[in-house]
Amino acid sequence: MTEPQVQSRTEPPLAGDEAATLLGSLERQRAYVAWKCGGLDAAGLQATVGVSAITLGGLLKHLAVVEDDTFCRKWLGQELGSPWDTVDWDADPDWEWRSAADDSPEQLLTLWQNAVARSRSVVEEALAKGGLGQLGSITTSAGESPSLRRLLIDLIEEYARHVGHADLIRESVDGLVGEDPLD
Repeated sequence: MTEPQVQSRTEPPLAGDEAATLLGSLERQRAYVAWKCGGLDAAGLQATVGVSAITLGGLLKHLAVVEDDTFCRKWLGQELGSPWDTVDWDADPDWEWRSAADDSPEQLLTLWQNAVARSRSVVEEALAKGGLGQLGSITTSAGESPSLRRLLIDLIEEYARHVGHADLIRESVDGLVGEDPLD
């Protein structure tokens, strides 16, 4: 296991507009995950803490499907692509967490990085067409659709919860601690 490489500090603007602040916050959370999961071998990505079954590998795969679900299904109204389209989610709702142990560190990081890249592209295109108040394609049973703002906030919340898990797991693997790799 090696220290993960970090290129630069990822911070939201101190006084940016709403979109820049939300996207900056999301990018900061993504950077934390990349740092906490980087430089580990398969054993490091499969480590758990206490009775929890959460692993860093499972976390990467989970966040990849959350990225795709948020912007492919909820925003664009499209079906999920590979590998998600072959999963029987009703029969195995925790598939991404369980199946991550079968994937190499490179596969997991690539899966997550590709999902993040797709999300960035979708959000960039959406913002070019309008603001954060635009509504996504999914409609709830009450007939409501989430705004782009709401989807971004939900994704930031998802990442923030899991960054805490990543902190604890990574510390148990090799003692890496902190919230900023450049401090």
